[in-house]
Amino acid sequence: MAGATVTATDADFEEKVLKSDKPVLVDFWAEWCGPCRMIAPSLEAIAAENGEKLTVVKLNIDENPATAAKYGIMSIPTMNVYQGGDVVKTIVGAKPKAALERDLAEFIATKA
Repeated sequence: MAGATVTATDADFEEKVLKSDKPVLVDFWAEWCGPCRMIAPSLEAIAAENGEKLTVVKLNIDENPATAAKYGIMSIPTMNVYQGGDVVKTIVGAKPKAALERDLAEFIATKA
């Protein structure tokens, strides 16, 4: 199942996230962040299960400080949902997969 998430950098953030034609969940994280590592498998699963509706992108704030600063990321994990180039939802802190799915329901719910 590994590999459903996409990695973004300061250099390609606009291309991978802001110009996407579907909602993009960006996980702002860092290697040293325990809660970030805790939610990584949940985000990977959400990406694998909902890839056609939502792109899950990981952005390491230590390696890409410009993007994190631009969006005012003060604590991690912070997850922003971007749609049409704008932040439409922010989720802060580690949560179980079910809670993340509830937070993302409007983006991943099956449309009738």
